[in-house]
Parts: sequence; structure tokens; C-alpha cells
Amino acid sequence: MMIEQNFVTDIAIPPGEYLEEVLEDMGLNQAELARRMGRPAQAINEIIKGEKAITPETSIQLEKVLGVPAYFWSNLELEYRLNMASQIESENAKKEEIILADFPYLELSKLELVEKTRNALTKVQSLRRFFGVSSLFNLKEVKEFNPAFRQNTNNEINHEALASWLRAGVVISKHIECDEYYRETLLSKISDIRGLTLKNDPSEFFPSLKLILQQCGIALVIMPHFKKTYTTGATFWVKKTKGVIMMSLRGGWADIFWFSLFHELGHILLHDKRHTFLENNTRPSEWEKQENEADRFAQITLIPEKKFKIFKLMGDFSQSSINTFSSSIGIAPGIVRGRLQHEKLVSYKSHTGRIRYKWK
Repeated sequence: MMIEQNFVTDIAIPPGEYLEEVLEDMGLNQAELARRMGRPAQAINEIIKGEKAITPETSIQLEKVLGVPAYFWSNLELEYRLNMASQIESENAKKEEIILADFPYLELSKLELVEKTRNALTKVQSLRRFFGVSSLFNLKEVKEFNPAFRQNTNNEINHEALASWLRAGVVISKHIECDEYYRETLLSKISDIRGLTLKNDPSEFFPSLKLILQQCGIALVIMPHFKKTYTTGATFWVKKTKGVIMMSLRGGWADIFWFSLFHELGHILLHDKRHTFLENNTRPSEWEKQENEADRFAQITLIPEKKFKIFKLMGDFSQSSINTFSSSIGIAPGIVRGRLQHEKLVSYKSHTGRIRYKWK
């Protein structure tokens, strides 16, 4: 008896049930089948009850005795075991529903990184795929997400949200084609990047900025700020020849954007590719040296140190003076004012010359 049949079902049917039907059709009992296969009658009974799996060897024996192809029995057994495992997995997923509120699911769905749904179980399964984990409880143990869970100095930080923000950057960066990273190439482009600060609209400079960085082996990812992440930027490497800079655009100030960008470029040029640098209000002591070095790189690259010292000694921080100085060094006036505010040489009450970007 030859049987060709495809099983596509989410109901776990023990192969033994079908075997019992075949035996009944052929007028055989379990004892007779056992004798013809040279197997103990107990083994056949256990297969019928679903207590014992049909192995490849058993499948071949069943084909010889019953005429049903071996691959049919093997596929039936595999389908049954997979369905059983799937049912157990669904039960485990329900346990993860209790931590769903910790994840910025709505924000991720707007970015089309997870499935749009209101079903809690579907959300869990979609987040698992997004993070590439078998359980959301495993996130803390995954190296990629360790930096998000190490931000312990600020108790208000939502670690799951921060892990989601970082993961979103990884996923999006994979779709950004880049040349291989060479330090010399990036150094040669710093002046071109700096010149883009004179543009007042992101639509004017962003395509050029993104292209220049791609040519340098860096994927620039602009990511909305997720609540309770308190992060303005991040730098990490997805492979040795491709770096990623993430910017959250928190606040929208142009001078903060450019300082943050050059800060991240400082990490790219100066620091270990194995580390993920997160920019927020916390600076772990073990990375304070690297953060200070990145700050220093951004400061002297945007505003040459000697010229800035001379400008400060003159003591005239009027807007006309700031405009003249910024024009002489080829940079936006808002960046100079932002630096003066940071050094408490001018008040934060006036933002004349500073620009807030409107990102589409």
C-alpha cells in the first residue's frame, strides 16, 4: 500500500494513531507487526501510544512491512515533535508577557521593526525575532545588549528600552551599504563634514553627510529618542570594517547635534572597536578617559583651540562678535554660542544664533 500525503497542521497528532489505522486497514495487529519487523511487541505498543519516537531505522522497517514510504513516517514524527515543542514554546512565551510593558513596542512598530499588533503573545514572538533571542528573559545575557543593562547609575533608565534603541540601530544599519572603513579616509573627510555645519536645514546637509560617512565605512543612523533612554548617541561596530553612529536628535539643537556627531567620530578614530559607547548623563568610571578624549576631539575639531583662546581673551561675546569669529573659522555661529554657554561665558537665557533642526 503506497501513501502520498502532506501534513500541514498545528495540531500535534501522534504518528502512532495513524499507524494504528494502517494496521486496521491491513488486518494486522500489533503483535504481528512486531514479529514482521523483528521488534519487541512492547516497542510497537509504545509507538502506538506516542510514548516512543519513530526513528529513521523504524521508518525503514515500516516501509518494508507496510509499503508506506519511510520518509512519510519520518516526516510525520518530525511534524508531531515540532508541534509538541511549539505548544510548549507558546506556554513559555505567555510567561514573558509580564515584561512587555518594559519595551517601547509602539515606537518599534512605527519604525516597522516589529509586527503591528495588540495581541500580547504576538508581541512577545515579534520582539524575540527582533532581538534574535529565544526568550526575552535572555536579553541581559547577550553581549550585544550588555551596555544597555550596565547603565545602573541612573535608576530612571529603562534598560529594555535602551536595548531596543540599540538593536534598532543594528537592524537599520544592515541596510546601509558602506565602503570598508579606513582611518585615513575618515581623517581626510573631517574638514568636509565640518563644513556641513554651515547648512541650516537637515535636508540640505544630511544626504551629503550620510554619503561621506558611507564612503568612510560608517553607517549613520538617525533614530527617534525612546522614552527613559536618556541617550543622545551611540557608537559601535557591526564588523571590523563597518562602524555605526546612532543619533537620537534629542532636543534638536544644531550645535548639540554637531558636537555629538564629532564626539562619536572621536570614538571611531580613537577607541577600541569591541566596545559600545553610549552617550547619556552617566559616564562609567572605566570609560571616563575615552569619553573625555572624544569630547576633546569634538571641541578642537569644531573650534580650533588657539583661535578660541584668543577670542575668549578679547572678552566680546556679542552676537556680531560671535558671527565674525565663526565666519573666520568656517563654522556655524550657533556652535560657538553653544560652546560659550557650556563654558558658562554667556547665559543660557539667550539662544541667539543657535538653531533647532526640524527633522522629517
